[in-house]
Amino acid sequence: MAIRVQFWGAARTVTGSSHHLECAGQNILLDCGLYQGHRQEAREINTNFAMEPADINAVVLSHAHIDHSGNLPGLARQGYRGPIYATPATIDLCDPMLKDSAHVQEMDAEFIRKRTRRRLSVGQDHPEKPVEPLYGTEDAQAALGLFRPMQLHERKTLEGSSESSGFSVTPYGAGHMLGSTCVLVEGTEQGKTVRVLFSGDVGRNSLPIIKDPETAPAADYLIMESTYGNRLHQPMGPVKNKLAALINRTIKRGGHIVMPAFAVGRSQQVVMMLHELVREKKIPAIPVFLDSPLATTVTKVFQQHTEEWDNELTAFAELTEPFAWQQMTYTQTVEESKALNLMHVPYIVISASGMCEAGRVLHHLRNSIGDPRNLILMTGFQAENTLGRRLVRKEEEVRIFGEWMRLRAEVDSIGELSGHADQRELLDWMEPVAKTLKKVFLVHGEPDAQQELKLEIEKRYKLPVECPARGDEYVLE
Repeated sequence: MAIRVQFWGAARTVTGSSHHLECAGQNILLDCGLYQGHRQEAREINTNFAMEPADINAVVLSHAHIDHSGNLPGLARQGYRGPIYATPATIDLCDPMLKDSAHVQEMDAEFIRKRTRRRLSVGQDHPEKPVEPLYGTEDAQAALGLFRPMQLHERKTLEGSSESSGFSVTPYGAGHMLGSTCVLVEGTEQGKTVRVLFSGDVGRNSLPIIKDPETAPAADYLIMESTYGNRLHQPMGPVKNKLAALINRTIKRGGHIVMPAFAVGRSQQVVMMLHELVREKKIPAIPVFLDSPLATTVTKVFQQHTEEWDNELTAFAELTEPFAWQQMTYTQTVEESKALNLMHVPYIVISASGMCEAGRVLHHLRNSIGDPRNLILMTGFQAENTLGRRLVRKEEEVRIFGEWMRLRAEVDSIGELSGHADQRELLDWMEPVAKTLKKVFLVHGEPDAQQELKLEIEKRYKLPVECPARGDEYVLE
């Protein structure tokens, strides 16, 4: 008896999480994430699944981030009609996130079509053919209709399986974002069971809003993320004091603060921290705006799922509504967003995208970076070749909407809010399960991060470690 596993996404990279498991004639996917990269390469990867979608019995989703859930509409577009198992909070987050992703796909395809028409109109050759969206709103809606809830610690036999043959799964809290899980997968055939623990994305202790990661359950094999396998985070403790000091300094010189933030998780963390600082009178009660329609919708999901809240947020909610106060405004329309750029008093605007590559934050940056009184405050990791990374590097000039602009505003970062465990935290998280493991597979990490974490696991736990490439298969017995 054995489980066959094929690593199909987030293999030696940090995007497009997806892993195919087969046992007793049953086939499941762990995650179905969107691969994000160069357009042609991404399209090739995102349209080719590990097997025919109609032949997959079930999908188990660790959490709602697009690099883990974002190709579910593509799976549905190609004929998948089975269940998608996820926690209730993950299901509620996926509703706006997958619809938003579908809209982005449709807009991207329309942009290419317009560019092709322009080139044809002036007699230019065009190297790329007009393309259809990877998927559309109808596909997202079809995928959302397939979701089935799974509760933490509840063992669930998957579609097409039975207690004596096929797969069952048990989710545990991963502490990475609202609704996130690690999943214990049990494959049974001929009376024998093999246990595979899939980490999803492992969170950190003491992150605002969500509960800490739960203890990892016993397993025979571990598929573990390695995003920060070669990095140690700064401690969480001083982040609020640092945030207060930066805000007060900017207010004193008459500037305003632009905070690029991911719509899911990071925006909500920042909003709550600002509210705490106002109540503690560590910063003045200046206007604060969350200028992201998706972040606004996601905040409502956070408000609904109090079962996911940590003790700090629960205690704060007994005193006041955590995500709303007199000076807090959730902007809705484009007109409301544009009006912020006409304000001449200190204020804070939190806006997506977190890496400054798209969205309303670009307008705020264009109207802010030229004034040395203002502060651009980054709240998360900035990938190479993004505008966010160029701002962090404090390049003298940056390009926004095709226009070169001089960077005169102050730029700083509060990177302590990372939702991914670092090397030490990953090693500590896997410690309870290490004694039962036969092998560890590292996924969701760049090669350098994986190699360093591999060496540390081998040294600390004396376990064999693999870093599979896309398409690699293993037999787990």
